[in-house]
Order: sequence, then structure tokens, then C-alpha cells
Amino acid sequence: MKNTMKLVLAGAIGGVFTIVVFLMFGMNPQKEIVQQQPIIQQPINTHLVSGKYENAGSALDFKYPAQQAMGSVVHITSSQTEQYAYGNQQVPDVFQQFFGRKFFYQDPRQQAQPRVRQATGSGVIISDNGYVVTNNHVIDNADEVEVTLHDNRNYKATVVGTDPSTDIALLKIDEDELTPIALGNSDNMEVGDWVLAVGNPFNLTSTVTAGIISAKGRNININKTESAVESFLQTDAAINPGNSGGALVNMNGELIGINTAIASPTGSYSGYAFAVPSNLVEKVVNDLKEYGVVQRGFLGVMIRNVNGDLADDKDLDVTEGVYVDSLMENSSAADAGIRKGDVILAVNGQKVNTSPELQQMVAMHSPGESITLGVDRNGKQKEIDVVLKNKEGNTEVVKKDKLDLLNTLGIKLENLSSKESKELDIDGGVKVAKITKGKISKQTNMKEGFVITKVDGHKVYSVNDVVGLLQGKKGGVLVEGVYPGYPGEYYFAFGI
Repeated sequence: MKNTMKLVLAGAIGGVFTIVVFLMFGMNPQKEIVQQQPIIQQPINTHLVSGKYENAGSALDFKYPAQQAMGSVVHITSSQTEQYAYGNQQVPDVFQQFFGRKFFYQDPRQQAQPRVRQATGSGVIISDNGYVVTNNHVIDNADEVEVTLHDNRNYKATVVGTDPSTDIALLKIDEDELTPIALGNSDNMEVGDWVLAVGNPFNLTSTVTAGIISAKGRNININKTESAVESFLQTDAAINPGNSGGALVNMNGELIGINTAIASPTGSYSGYAFAVPSNLVEKVVNDLKEYGVVQRGFLGVMIRNVNGDLADDKDLDVTEGVYVDSLMENSSAADAGIRKGDVILAVNGQKVNTSPELQQMVAMHSPGESITLGVDRNGKQKEIDVVLKNKEGNTEVVKKDKLDLLNTLGIKLENLSSKESKELDIDGGVKVAKITKGKISKQTNMKEGFVITKVDGHKVYSVNDVVGLLQGKKGGVLVEGVYPGYPGEYYFAFGI
């Protein structure tokens, strides 16, 4: 009996102790301590990152599309050497040759050393013989481009061509029997479709993230180049710096976009990423392969989206489509009979809701090709056939060497109309319509609107005259001309 009482007493004391411990600790458990690893900041780019499924099995089984795509996505490193001759001042060779290098001599101890800058991104193999597509901003101004395959083989790449308007570039490596990605139809993608993003964010190679198509035909005004085409696929798949140029794939593992940009206040993923649709990429790549430069048709119209407010203001019968604000002289649209105030509703029977969608649909066609526009005019709908022209107002093939020369100079030239020549009282002449980054802006103070009348003493009457005199030119160039509204002649010298 005594032993039994002892056991009962011990059990009671133990129970009380357990309750006390529970009250002290069990009701207020300590929080789990999670140790966060610091993010390793690798050299990265700017925060540009830029159908139905037959073989995917379960709609949420991401293994199949990931396995299909990973072997075709590459890591790209581009290097640019910045030269700092004569302190921080770059002296054009043409002036050194004229005055002599001793004229610009400085103590070598004051000369800065060349600096190599690197950018990293992604790319996608699109053919078994070495063609790789990426973003233009990944390799822009690079002196050397290196491609690393999924199996870690490294290659020096050649830039076949670039299209800043879509931020697409085509590279070539010297290798055969590669694994190209299958090309999908981006037009078949719908909002809500699952997609995977494959790339190398923060130099984390072969990274796969998942999301959905969250919007189509998105314009975010990140591409500041002239004639920019932005009609992005928007996705919430996680994309970060280093994903630029990588693949956006459907659940079959087919390429439906090239990841290009993110919308973020920090430069890192915030839920919104954007990819160039694969159908537009295919057009650009084919042109770069064949011509070295994209052959792009233009309507030659100023446009804006139709909404309720615009419909009320302009007394329109529609609240969707693209409103024609004005037309350029001798443009494709003007020649076809498009009028100011027309609302473009469709291209070749495909509905158009926004300006970016219209720009993409037109950009899919080359100069000389004909498209059919569905138009609402004063409440009546009609179809109008339009033969597209290039940016220069004709249907000729744009030559790469001519475009390269003008890009190097950083100018856009336009032929003067007979009316403009008469007003300026000059015979011929070529107008400098736009000046961008290039030799003209670096070596002269020429302003937009300048009219070139002579190049190295030779009269010029057209853009082709200017290009013909400058192509193959080496050394100094002297141009002369006039500014409308200002007396006298002006002279500018620069080196090529």
C-alpha cells in the first residue's frame, strides 16, 4: 500500500511539472530561426532582360518542357574594351594624322589603362549548325562574344546581324550537331496559358521558372530606338537580369518568346516580365540570315489606341481598334487611300485592338508585300489593300552596308522635296532628319535640320549620293550645307 501511494504521489508531481513546463514553454513556443544567405552580386546587365499541348502529359508537369528546352539555352558573355588614350580624351585619328601625334602628346604616366567591361545574358540555339538568337542589348557594342553551351563547352561567337527595333540579335558559333529548340506559334498563346522561362539569371546557369501568360500585345516603352516594335508577351514567370535573350517556352517545350525586359522598381523580379513573340523573332532572324538587316514594311501613319474617351471626342462608332491621327507624305497608307480619322480594326482578317498589335502585324511583312486592312470610316466598314514600303519610301531591298554606314555616323537622312529645295534656293540637297549616337555627334556639333549640299566638294541630290560618296571612305570628310532660316553656309569635318 505504501509503495502504491508513493507511485500515485510521484505521478501527480510529474503531471504538475509537465503542466508547468507546458505553460512556460508550450503556450509560447520559440520562433524558428531561419538563416538567410546573402545574394551574391555577379556582374550583370541592365534590367533589360531583356496552343494546346500534345506531349506534356499533365498540364502541371513542368519536367517535360524543361527537359526539352534546357539543352538549347546558352550562357552569353560579352566583353567591351574601353580605350582611354591621352587621359580621358579620345582624339580622332583623322586629326592626329593632320596635326601629328606629338601635338596631342601627354605624359604616359597620366594615361589611363584600358578597361574591360563584361555583360552576361542568355541565348537560344535555333539551328543545329550554330545559329543562336539573343537580345541586342546583351551584345551591343561588344568587342568579343562568348557562348557557353548547357554542357559547358565554350565558343567565340560572330554577330551575324542585329535589329535594335525589336532588340533581337543573331549570333553564329562554329559547331555542328547542336540541339536547336523547337519553334512554337506565339499567336496561339492565350492569357492564362502556362509557360516556362529558361535562362541564366545572376549567372545561375540553366535556371527554370514557371508562370502564365498574363497579357499579350504589351508596350512598356523600354525600347528607345527609332521605329521600335514593342508587342510583348507578358508573363509572371520569374525573370531577372541575366535572363535577357533566354527562352520562354510553352508546355511542349517550344519557343514562344525571347525574354527581354522586366518591369521593376529595383531592377529585379517584381512579378512582370516581357518577351518578344517567337513569330516576330522568326521574321527578324530569317531576314538577318538572308540580308544581314531586317526588311521591314511601314504603313507611314501616326496612330493611337481607340478608347471610350477618344470615341466620344471624335464621334466614332467603335470603341476598339487603332485611330489614324495623320499620314506621312507618299506613305504606303496614303497611297492606298487610308485617310485621317479612319479606325483600323484588322490586318489580313486578324483583329487589331491596340497600336502595338498593329505595329507587330505590319512588322511581320517586308516592303513590296501587300496586306489588307479592315477599316471603319464614318461608321462604314471596308477593306483596303496596302502595298508596304520601306522606311525610305520605296519597295527596294535595304542593303546592310548602307544601313551600317548611317548607323556608324549616327544620322538619318531624307531627300529634300522640290518645294523645300525651292524655299532654300538650292539645287538638290539632303536633310539630316535625326542625329543619334555616332561619329557625327561625337566629332561635330551638327544639329538636326542641317541640309547637306556637298560632300568633299561633290554636290549631292539624294541620300544615295551621300552614301555613295562615303562608302569605303577612310580618313577625313568635309561636308557643307545650310540651315533653313539661317544665312550663310556651314562646314563640318569628321573622320571615318
